[in-house]
Amino acid sequence: MLNPKSETYLGNINVKRDGVQHDFTKKEIKEYVKCSQDPAYFCEKYLKIISLDEGLVPFKLYPYQHEMFSHFDNNRFSIVLACRQSGKSISSVAYLLWYACFHPEKTIAILANKGAVAREMLARITLMLENLPFFLQPGTKALNKGSIEFSNNSRIIASATSGSSIRGMSVNLLYLDEFAFVERANEFYTSTYPVISAGTDTKVIVTSTANGIGNTFHKLWEGACQNVNEFIPFTVNWSDVPGRDEKWREMTIANTSALQFDQEFGNTFFGTGDTLINGETLMGFRAKNPRKVREGGDLLIYREPTKDHQYIMTVDVCKGRGQDYSTFNVIDISTRPFKQVAVYRNNTISPVLFPNIIYKYAKFYNECYVVIESNDQGSVVCNGLYQELEYDNIHMESAVKADRIGIEMTRKVKRIGCSSIKDILEHRKLQIYDEQTILEISTFTARGQSYEASDGNHDDLMMNLVMFGYFVSGTYFRDLTDIDLKKIMFEDKMRQIDEDVPPVGFIDDGTQFEQELERKEQAERWFDQHNDEIIQEEW
Repeated sequence: MLNPKSETYLGNINVKRDGVQHDFTKKEIKEYVKCSQDPAYFCEKYLKIISLDEGLVPFKLYPYQHEMFSHFDNNRFSIVLACRQSGKSISSVAYLLWYACFHPEKTIAILANKGAVAREMLARITLMLENLPFFLQPGTKALNKGSIEFSNNSRIIASATSGSSIRGMSVNLLYLDEFAFVERANEFYTSTYPVISAGTDTKVIVTSTANGIGNTFHKLWEGACQNVNEFIPFTVNWSDVPGRDEKWREMTIANTSALQFDQEFGNTFFGTGDTLINGETLMGFRAKNPRKVREGGDLLIYREPTKDHQYIMTVDVCKGRGQDYSTFNVIDISTRPFKQVAVYRNNTISPVLFPNIIYKYAKFYNECYVVIESNDQGSVVCNGLYQELEYDNIHMESAVKADRIGIEMTRKVKRIGCSSIKDILEHRKLQIYDEQTILEISTFTARGQSYEASDGNHDDLMMNLVMFGYFVSGTYFRDLTDIDLKKIMFEDKMRQIDEDVPPVGFIDDGTQFEQELERKEQAERWFDQHNDEIIQEEW
């Protein structure tokens, strides 16, 4: 029996303090060796966790958790895509405690999307430590909300994920929890990867539930599945969890929705729940590598100009202070479907200099028609392009606001543009190739009565598309190009309705005429509905 005053950590009778010597029995030596070699055995035999229904209980592993421990132990870089409430986090922190106990002089970092979440995970480790027999505990030098330091000179630290979280540290095992939900994840990973990859035995464990496409977790997962990065993928499906059968699935869908089930439990990379563009469309996007990169990497060219093709450039302007981005999208409207051919993105360029870039590539793409958002700094760019550079193939709101260059992004304009681009993308009338644009489409979510980028993301390229949607839905675009986009989508809808009708050859029972009339009325109702959504202001 230990002396609580001299042999325990700061009066915590369940934690062995630093420097306490333990006389091992033969049985304990045997168990210690076995635990050191098998993390699953260690966890299941000696760890305890809190159950919502039963309180403190032994950690009984599911079959997939046994496999997960082996996966962690056998691979240097592990990435786990797991369904909601599968126990991925508790399994991961249990492995971290085992690693700290049996691997001296190691620094283990737990990083989560919020500091409070990381500290809560450290609290779970503390609970496990407190219920370990003393012969398995390495002794504790320090224990607080942010870290645990052991007598074997290993330590576990917990923090929010940020670019400075582990800067300057030598981390031996990095655990990233719910990485798909981390804001500025790409910034963090870019700054951290050199640190974690420097050592020959550094381990990285990344776990998350799916949270849309295009984010850093999604990129790492896709790369792992395609064997183009160092990560080895591991999947936990809803059916792997005991008690989840087809009846449970049906009940869960009935209480939520099929789309929500697929994202939360089906490990499906749809958009982030309430995105403007539906999940099925988002799943169909496939990014391509640009054919050329110019302007120091700011301009990506996916297709060079084709003789006699018409192009439209939509432009969004920022202040050039390293926050939001000045962007433009160039779209080929001479093809069916339309095609994204070039993208520009820079968050430091001055509005005074931006017209020169626009001018250069507007001329490059057959003197394309330029549509600029005129709000705030946009007016500087509009005037610079039109008056100073004398580029006259530029959109002007002449009917409502005389001599006003560009488009003023009002709530009404944004609403019309969102409605229009939603129809265009979901009806496959515009092909998108740029990875960053796809990310912004996938994270453009409902906020109140409008849409904007979800936390930690940008929507400057998406606003290019919103402006494109607004412009092409109006009569001016129809007059300029002889393209009636609404008519094209209406005809597509009619063909779709026709395809849903049984094939000819059935007996006419006198209702055929009524059915044909109903089909026509159905299509017209659809057209009227969408026409009302995208009614244009007078130019």
